[in-house]
Amino acid sequence: MTSGLPRVAASTAPATQPPSLPGLDPAWSRLVTVPADRSGGSDHAERTWHVLDTAGSLAALGVEPVGTLLCVHGNPTWSYLWRSVLRTSLDVASSGGPAWRVVAVDQLDMGFSERTGVLRGLPQRVADLGALTDELGLTGPVVTLGHDWGGVVSLGWAVDHPDLVVGVTTCNTAVHQPDDSPVPAPLRLALRPQVLGRGTVLTPAFLETTLAIAHPKLDRAVADGFRAPYRGAARRGGIGGFVADIPLDAAHPSARELDRIASGVAALDAPALLLWGPRDPVFLERYLDDLADRLPHADVHRFEGAGHLLPEDADVAGTVFDWLGDRLPGGHVSAGAEPSLPAEPSRPLWAALDALRDSDEAALVEMAAPGGTRTISWRLLSRRVDEVAAGLLDVGVRPGDRVSLLVTPGADLTAALYASIRIGATVVVADAGLGLRGLTRAVKGARPDWVIGALPGLAAARALGWPGRRIATLALPTPARAALRVEHKLAGVARRGARRLAAGTALPDAPPSDTPAAVLFTSGSTGPAKGVVYTHAQLGAVRDVLSAQYGIGVGTGLVAGFAPFALLGPALGARSVAPDMDVTAPRTLTASAVAASVSAADATVVFLSPAALANVVATADALDAAERAALGRVRLFLSAGAPVSAALLTAATELMPNASAHTPYGMTEGLLMTDVDLPAIRAAASVGDVDGDGAGAGGVCVGRPAASVQVRIAPLSASGSPTGALTDEPDVTGEIVVAAPHVRQAYDRLWRTNRASRLGLSDPRGHRTGDVGHLDAFGQLWVEGRLQHVVTTPAGVLTPVGPEQRIERVQGVGRVGVAGIGPSGTQQVVAVVETVPAARKPGLAPSDLAAAVRAAAGVPVAAVLVVPVLPTDIRHNSKVDRTRLARWATSVLSGGRMVRP
Repeated sequence: MTSGLPRVAASTAPATQPPSLPGLDPAWSRLVTVPADRSGGSDHAERTWHVLDTAGSLAALGVEPVGTLLCVHGNPTWSYLWRSVLRTSLDVASSGGPAWRVVAVDQLDMGFSERTGVLRGLPQRVADLGALTDELGLTGPVVTLGHDWGGVVSLGWAVDHPDLVVGVTTCNTAVHQPDDSPVPAPLRLALRPQVLGRGTVLTPAFLETTLAIAHPKLDRAVADGFRAPYRGAARRGGIGGFVADIPLDAAHPSARELDRIASGVAALDAPALLLWGPRDPVFLERYLDDLADRLPHADVHRFEGAGHLLPEDADVAGTVFDWLGDRLPGGHVSAGAEPSLPAEPSRPLWAALDALRDSDEAALVEMAAPGGTRTISWRLLSRRVDEVAAGLLDVGVRPGDRVSLLVTPGADLTAALYASIRIGATVVVADAGLGLRGLTRAVKGARPDWVIGALPGLAAARALGWPGRRIATLALPTPARAALRVEHKLAGVARRGARRLAAGTALPDAPPSDTPAAVLFTSGSTGPAKGVVYTHAQLGAVRDVLSAQYGIGVGTGLVAGFAPFALLGPALGARSVAPDMDVTAPRTLTASAVAASVSAADATVVFLSPAALANVVATADALDAAERAALGRVRLFLSAGAPVSAALLTAATELMPNASAHTPYGMTEGLLMTDVDLPAIRAAASVGDVDGDGAGAGGVCVGRPAASVQVRIAPLSASGSPTGALTDEPDVTGEIVVAAPHVRQAYDRLWRTNRASRLGLSDPRGHRTGDVGHLDAFGQLWVEGRLQHVVTTPAGVLTPVGPEQRIERVQGVGRVGVAGIGPSGTQQVVAVVETVPAARKPGLAPSDLAAAVRAAAGVPVAAVLVVPVLPTDIRHNSKVDRTRLARWATSVLSGGRMVRP
């Protein structure tokens, strides 16, 4: 043997059948011998393979396959990796869906295939697979599915068989090693001569390390299934051979073949699906970026939280067959219905900046600027946006580049955002409200080309390895610039732009309306934050619907305690003020800070999150007469992001007595869907609820649809799934489905999520919100919770918001979270409450409180627990994480430690 592998790696052994293993049907296993005259490459010997094949199972079902899914494992796994794919294929076929034959191979020297004693490089492995498929008589249509280095081999086969291939799918693989990036550290270690043989062949270290990085941890029986073909050093030669075959440089024997495959992949025009586990220490995101660049038409889905063993970590099988059903129904290519674009906006997003460029009136007011309050005029803001836009072009930012903005709300963020959009770059807005871990996932997932940041953002980017070339918003000492890898200062970028403009170089034409303008991230309150892509047309439509609904425009003073709303101020022509608060902690906003902001901007409109509004009300006693007078000049205040009680809105109107109180309903995917004011909330609540607390009709009334918005309901089944036909009939509970011109374009690199959000919808502007609720007889929408928080009890489906609101009427109760525990269909209701004053530690509620909660809930409650504080999202500080509560309640009620949720 060569390459540092021990002699035992050259051991030979015949192919065998695998033992009985969990999830593996013996009927799938077969041995296939490829005769010497059919062998490819330089190995002209007869070779026997072990493969898993569903052809016999399909024949037993009496169905004809529409095509073949050819699955190729990597190192150090075997065809066992694809057992869920084989099982799912048969489930789909038996239920009447397209019947795909699945052939999952054990590569030679791997799994239960023959041990050849020959070091097989990449050219040989691609030739081996071709010889096997010739022997099997595969005639197409064929879709390849590969993982790890099996992805490379499968793509090599696809490049060599364009007449058979109708689609390619991959999981965590790579076809190119960038010249400016090192091979990942774990592989560099494994390739060291003193480590290679011992770590991959003589001991099972490489195998065990791979099994250990599954997320979640593999079941012991499943892990033993992966170990089964590799018991003993003589069975592990292929593992070492695969590692030794990794090309570290152009001189490696397999480098030329890898380059050939990489070039061939770029020429493939068949549908493609790239599946990825971001927590992979070997196949890093840059390899996904490279594949996506080579296959720009590919669908991409990143399974946040998953790692290298993606088929074990995530539902790869379900995703693949959903994709096959959409893109290749019946085995034939179907492009599918692409979403149509909303109408061209009447004005670009920066039109108000252009119209007001000669005005010395205030455009922005920063209450927490260094040195005190700072006011920026429209003249200065417009000029600075143009200068930064020209400067960004000068330093190399190009249309389509992604620019991550790690800046707190204020002048720098506004200028950078509008400048980037102006030149056709796509801004990535992942605010600090996501928390450091959420922000890291968001920025890495969005793969920005550039990062514009203040010191905290730049430091985090450097420490946590966030991608992108860096521009600082402040002056830094030379050592700090070098340490943080900062290339430019924003002020310097603006100066370059000013010189460029002075020299007569005009800014480019406005980008096409159908190109991406922004990636905005959801709050992460119901799972990892998702990137939401908006085009220029859709952002323009957001601006227009807000202006039309609330009369916000030129001359309006706007206090925005919620960053996404604040960024739209210049687009609306509104004078915007960012109050003095910690954006990661909305409850830090005080009544005095709001009053100061209102005075500074002569504001008549105030927008606050429910958590911020609650603290404003709680700190109202500190207001002096002048501050109360300032708040008296507000004509409109809005609070949104989570359900807002009538009691909170009523308390807010006592602070702003001349203001109309509104609570718009929307989401990051569509910022304004419905709107309701306080009198309408009271009127709606009075129908069946004399207390007027908004809970009488089972949920929170969020009003009627905004202009151009359609709202319908997908009724829930007994299992809590939104399977019914869309309806606008009153009093039908189900998933809320909206459609509007300002609904987002797509989720970023989340094909599966995109599909689910539009499943069954004929309107390309449609969006399944994941919220549950109903319409009443007056056409008003009531929100009852989140789809994943629906409780399926023996008595039927229960939505959480109604019981929560009723429980919150109980004396001594603050916020409440209702969750279900137990198996679906037999779940029991648990109420978790914050008490007033707060409990010192979590535990069972006192008997008198528990009795009062049960009496108020209106549904059977199995247990009442108290906690010092409920788990919520960071951005809003008000969306209760009921899924987390359910896990916690299940644990503590079954004898686990009584810790905080």
